[in-house]
Amino acid sequence: MLKNITSSFAQALESIRSHFFHTFLSILGIVIGVGALVAILSLIDGMEQYANEQISTTTDLKTIAIHTQTHKEIDHIRIAKDTFAVLNVEDFNALLKSLKGVNKGALNTYQSEQISVEGISKQTAAFVNATTPLAEADFKIAFGALFTSTHLQNKDSVAVINYHLAKQLVGEGNQNNLLNKVIQTKDLHVRIVGILKEDKSRNAQLHVPITLLSAAALQAAPPTAYMEAKSVEQVADLKTPIEAWLKNRYPTLHKDFEVMSNEFRVKQVAQGFLLFRVVMGLIVGISILVGGIGVMNVLLISVTERTSEIGIRKAMGANRGDIRRLFLSESIVISLLGSMLGLLLGVLVTLVAIPIIKAFIDVPFQAAYTWNTFLIITIIAVLIGVIFGTYPAMKAARLDPVEAIRRE
Repeated sequence: MLKNITSSFAQALESIRSHFFHTFLSILGIVIGVGALVAILSLIDGMEQYANEQISTTTDLKTIAIHTQTHKEIDHIRIAKDTFAVLNVEDFNALLKSLKGVNKGALNTYQSEQISVEGISKQTAAFVNATTPLAEADFKIAFGALFTSTHLQNKDSVAVINYHLAKQLVGEGNQNNLLNKVIQTKDLHVRIVGILKEDKSRNAQLHVPITLLSAAALQAAPPTAYMEAKSVEQVADLKTPIEAWLKNRYPTLHKDFEVMSNEFRVKQVAQGFLLFRVVMGLIVGISILVGGIGVMNVLLISVTERTSEIGIRKAMGANRGDIRRLFLSESIVISLLGSMLGLLLGVLVTLVAIPIIKAFIDVPFQAAYTWNTFLIITIIAVLIGVIFGTYPAMKAARLDPVEAIRRE
């Protein structure tokens, strides 16, 4: 069987070689259609890759957040709950210990407060971040030190301020002088033990141990837990055990918590680009359909021109299956040839299009050539060959050998 198929393809190649110009003209529709499809898919893949990179730089895709829902919805109207569960430090640490695949975690709550500093008459405002210990990888210290887990356990009244708040307090003066000064807020008196280096933040920030807040303060501003998975792929696997832990720890109040991740952003982008691919593929498919009709046309002409040859083959013992296989092989080879030429055309189009796009839009955008695109093109080529080659192959197979020879 394999030998017969190989022989059929060899004969098909010989037939195409002997009528190459005629065959080439007949497959222009496939070349143009496939070229357009390759260019569109490559550009869309590039756009999706660029979009994912932008999402990754603005959003941590590995982060899972546990947020307390302080409102409920009744008849599409949001109403504040009278009571709701709040995640405290002890429960947060217990949750972290129960999970595998977590890189790091934090529990914090933000509030804007008016503050005053010992020895400085100027009053200012800042975002007070009550949190678990700050990660050294994310918060670079300029003077002093970050507060630690020990400070949290002992409920020490310490604080770390950022560069922007230090600048608001002393201007261009020596920020080091702020160390050990007391900052007062509405509910807190804390001593500055660390000052952060300048970063991208443009807001004054005061970081304090979350254990300094009372239960009433946590109820008024419920903290949010953040956990970073070791990889994006582990995010979905972590959500299930987190939800199970919350349900076990808060049997009647677990619905007060919402477990969120940013993976939905990538899924939304992927769905949008998939829709774009399908729509553009259907539009370009019209050109490919025209190309398929061209393949069928050249094969029908070939059947007419080779009627005598078909009759002789049958007279020498070839059956209908052999004749069908011969013309189907020729159809598939013609479609593959057109698709490969279309593939090259599509790549050339993208190489020309990218500089033009960059001339109008200053973004680091590139076309992306994926194996999916090449696989789609190969499948299309085979389908065109089979679909549009079936009728000519059947017509050739049905020819009566005696009548076919007489038509010479």
